[in-house]
Amino acid sequence: MKKGKKYVESAKLVDRAALYDVDEAVSLIKQTAKANFDETVEAHIRLGVDGRHADQQVRGAVVLPNGTGKTVRVLVFAKGEKVDEATAAGADFVGGQELIPKIQNEGWLDFDVCVATPDMMGVVGRLGRILGPKGLMPNPKAGTVTNDLTNAVKEIKAGKIEYRLDKANIIHCPVGKASFTEQQLADNFQTLMAAIIKARPASAKGTYLKSVSISTTMGPGIKVNPLKLA
Repeated sequence: MKKGKKYVESAKLVDRAALYDVDEAVSLIKQTAKANFDETVEAHIRLGVDGRHADQQVRGAVVLPNGTGKTVRVLVFAKGEKVDEATAAGADFVGGQELIPKIQNEGWLDFDVCVATPDMMGVVGRLGRILGPKGLMPNPKAGTVTNDLTNAVKEIKAGKIEYRLDKANIIHCPVGKASFTEQQLADNFQTLMAAIIKARPASAKGTYLKSVSISTTMGPGIKVNPLKLA
């Protein structure tokens, strides 16, 4: 596939064979962000686990100290007094049973994160086939199935992100925007990596961090030395 002129220019700045320290990688990210919009900076972490086994799943959530740079729309499934709590916490959409047909039949998905109280999971479970593949299904490990809606919504709005393995045992996560300072990006990246390292399954054998790289939306990947992270 032919790469664009800006990508080719950015790629010249990166040594594909090198493993960079975090500070060097973040500095390069700023230099390779050449798009005419504020690109998202993403981390890609390949782990030495087999996600097909339940005891080797790596999944959780972490609050990035400097946020993601994105306005996150939160949907909360709740009832009774919990509706008022979610609304007061800043949730963009709050509802219950009545939202099921809207999502199932109308394809409404104008939200980025879905939170539910435990007593609503019977209702939300009916949306599994729609929300599951999109990574929107509430999950206790990610803190999105909870009775503490105030804390959950505020953390998400402040920059809480969920990390999970894909089928290739790679985690893809945003760590900020190209407009962030190098320090902000480095802090966010280090916070994410610390959470993933802490989440290492006891059954994982051998090298845990197989490869780590960061890139902007339109830019080349920059490899980070995993030995400096563990």
